[in-house]
Amino acid sequence: MSGGMLAVLAVTVATAAFVQGSSGLGFALIVAPVAGLLDPGLLPVFVLAAMIPLNLYVAWRERHSLDLRGAGWITVARLAATPAGLALLWLIPEGDLGAVVGAATVLAAVVSLVVPSFQPGRGAYVGAGVVTGLTETATGVGGPPLALVYQHRPPGELRATVAVCFLVGEVASLALLFATGRGRAADLGWAVLLLPALAAGAWLSRLVHQRVDAKRMRGFVLVFALVSGVVLMAGA
Repeated sequence: MSGGMLAVLAVTVATAAFVQGSSGLGFALIVAPVAGLLDPGLLPVFVLAAMIPLNLYVAWRERHSLDLRGAGWITVARLAATPAGLALLWLIPEGDLGAVVGAATVLAAVVSLVVPSFQPGRGAYVGAGVVTGLTETATGVGGPPLALVYQHRPPGELRATVAVCFLVGEVASLALLFATGRGRAADLGWAVLLLPALAAGAWLSRLVHQRVDAKRMRGFVLVFALVSGVVLMAGA
């Protein structure tokens, strides 16, 4: 990866960490399409590994707002679906992974924009966990199903619960990917190298997360996802 490409990725990671630290969503939706354009081989391990320290931080910062019941149902379903997500990854040729990520990102953003308000229950939690297990393990993008479930809940509850669900799922997905030979140590190295950029974005989010209009931030994330997903599919 050239210095220019690394700089683009660093700015993208910092921006995504700020967005997710502020709104609770958006890291993978922002980073995955850009990483896929720069080097499709970065998906999904780099995105999953980069999110772990960010979600550790957000989960701790927002721990008092955690929806423990919802997080429990989502996590159980997500872990159960992780092997199926790995099978999906095996079925997708590496050269086509960028297009798949782009299509999944656009679809998720469109659904997130049009879904009506609702009160989540056990069925919604389980469904979100299953879909997240499939998509996050295969592509690194797993936030939209959780966004659908929690988009009408208080921002602190969304940030805390999504961070905990992501954290458990990311560790499980990475463990399975490396155990089956689908993970590259170099991708973990890139995640470590970009920790300062991630930390900068997370720190900035700490300064504004109580004041940011979560609805507007969510709109920005979804519009960015639509545009970057289309670009990623066009470049595949």
